[in-house]
Amino acid sequence: MPQSLLPNILQFIGQIDPFDKIPKEALRELASNVQITYLGKGDVVDLCESGKEKSLYIIRTGSMEQRKSDGVLRARLGSEDLFGFTFLDSEVNDEKGYRAIAIENTLLYVIPHSALQTLFKAFPSCAEHFASQAQVRLKSALDVVWSNKEKGLFIRKVEEVASGQVAIVKSEQTIQSVAVEMLHQRSPCAVIYEGDTIVGLITDRDMTKRVIAHGVSTDSLISEVMTHSPLTVKPDDLVLHAASIMMQFNIRNLPVVKENKVVGLLTTSHLVQNHRVQAIFLIEKIKYAGSVKTMFSFTPERQAIFEALVEGKVAPETVGKVMTMIMDAYTRRLIQIAIDKLGPPPCDFSWIVAGSHARNEVHMLSDQDSAIVLADDATDSDRIYFKHLAMMVTNGLASCDYPLCPGKFMAATPKWCQPLNVWKHYYKKWVANPEYERLLNISVFLEIRTIYGNSEFEGILRDELHTNIRGNREFLSTLVKDAVNTNPPLGIFNSLVLEKSGENKKTLNVKKYAINLIIDLARIYGLAVECDLSATDERFAAANEKGMLSDDAFKNILGAYQFILSFRFGHQLEALKNGDVPDNNINPDSFGSFERKHLKDAFRIIADLQEAAKIRFGAR
Repeated sequence: MPQSLLPNILQFIGQIDPFDKIPKEALRELASNVQITYLGKGDVVDLCESGKEKSLYIIRTGSMEQRKSDGVLRARLGSEDLFGFTFLDSEVNDEKGYRAIAIENTLLYVIPHSALQTLFKAFPSCAEHFASQAQVRLKSALDVVWSNKEKGLFIRKVEEVASGQVAIVKSEQTIQSVAVEMLHQRSPCAVIYEGDTIVGLITDRDMTKRVIAHGVSTDSLISEVMTHSPLTVKPDDLVLHAASIMMQFNIRNLPVVKENKVVGLLTTSHLVQNHRVQAIFLIEKIKYAGSVKTMFSFTPERQAIFEALVEGKVAPETVGKVMTMIMDAYTRRLIQIAIDKLGPPPCDFSWIVAGSHARNEVHMLSDQDSAIVLADDATDSDRIYFKHLAMMVTNGLASCDYPLCPGKFMAATPKWCQPLNVWKHYYKKWVANPEYERLLNISVFLEIRTIYGNSEFEGILRDELHTNIRGNREFLSTLVKDAVNTNPPLGIFNSLVLEKSGENKKTLNVKKYAINLIIDLARIYGLAVECDLSATDERFAAANEKGMLSDDAFKNILGAYQFILSFRFGHQLEALKNGDVPDNNINPDSFGSFERKHLKDAFRIIADLQEAAKIRFGAR
């Protein structure tokens, strides 16, 4: 390799985990051994080729896909992704092999096995990072300390990462026949059906521990040794969500299920090979945090995750989901810490969240909206217990930089910590007579989601809401009248609607004049079709599916919402990088021509849907 290329190679691999943690001299030595390979589109790297030297491959530019020997897609990779490390272990055989195919012109940096072995001897932590066993690599990754160089966060849907092959068997089959099917499918587990229902799961490890170790006959039924009611994920779930489940329940295989049919399998190997998902690691640390002080110390990591997502141009709804998962983790851990101190709950309860938290739309400015639903047999003494629990949790969240709700819509407020029957009465009263205060109350609690406790209470309250609205269609008309009291600033670049008081009087409040308007409309259309989902995009999608919202209107409002959210996130990111406190107030002088054009389009779309809602729901 020409020495003139060394500085570029050194700079590039010095940004990649785990090479960014080794001393400069060791990194320089490693870089000097790098070989450069150019691949044209369609060229193949066959890692199982007989006699081929074992190496680690780093994609400098371009993209590749990995395919198993049977042609099944294993993964897609881009710049800075690595492959070939599973073959550095002598225990890995050709049966687990794959080929890497360039799907465009690609430049590779190739590090020979001999150079890596020298590095591994000097720095064992690097060897752990490239261990062939997924759980070892995952544990190694958990020990990583966050830094600016490590803020890359690769977000995909489960269906993009999961393998397509998984053994499917029936509960009446024998253990031996299931093992044969697993071997045939080259699957580490089998999903077990009874009729059309998934009833169990068996893994290769289960076969060892439950069958071989205990001398169970292989002629026995698989139903006798299977894991009952296995956890599953959906194809469009975030890998982040799936990985969180796997770590929480210490499982290695998650079936991917769509409409009760298994369409794939996600394993710990997929996670480690395809992601540096720091949000998962943060959630894991929160899960085991022993105090509020420890949890507060994670705040910089939470901010770094937000910055990485926004910098990476991740879809705004995905940003919201990731930040929601983190807030969920904080809330659940604080509830558990409170229970550990107060003792077991004296009665059944549900901790529910509302607002942006319930909608899976948390961001850096989200405050707390929460409530507690108690079992109807709760006593006065029980309420004292939950008053203390609620205070500990809400104050704990505030200490972790999740602000208290200015309107006191929190579980620590006695009004919002009530038995189920009282909550049912609230909904009935709010819908029957939505005066201003009641309209404010119900607008907060029209979105609810269970975080901890009995999730059945949430379903009961949703049913109560839908039943009452069905009996009073004027309620939706009232919601529309309230929602259209504020109009988007269509004259944005001539007669801009500005905040008229306070320090932000010369700025546009993008939350008040755009985002909230869209959320209100989604809420109304969602309720009209009795949608049980809370996310803004999901509510619009439900209305579209039920014919309440045309295809064009749906695409337009969703596009407007995503653009405005991205615009706000960009503004907040800039504030964070400048050391300022992020907000929703944007100086119009900072708008470029691109932003001006698209904001104006977005505001027109909002205004059009407001007019359509007034006509449809009789709010003129």
